Amino acid sequence: MSDNIIILMLTISTFLGALGLWALLWGLKSGQFNDQSKFLDTARFDSEEDYRDAVMMEQKKKDAIKRKKEKEKEKNYMPND
Repeated sequence: MSDNIIILMLTISTFLGALGLWALLWGLKSGQFNDQSKFLDTARFDSEEDYRDAVMMEQKKKDAIKRKKEKEKEKNYMPND
């Protein structure tokens, strides 16, 4: 590759990196990432029934994974010679 192309690529990548850093700092300074009401709304509007349903769904997912692993073990069973 030519030296000019390498210099051009380094210049463009440095510029894009600086632009990304500037955008991140701007977002932090202007409060774009602050969502303090998210957790309060979740606690305020979710009922105990919703929490129980979530726990039950998580338990079902774990049980399904466990059953799948057991089936794989049975499927791959090879008796000793």
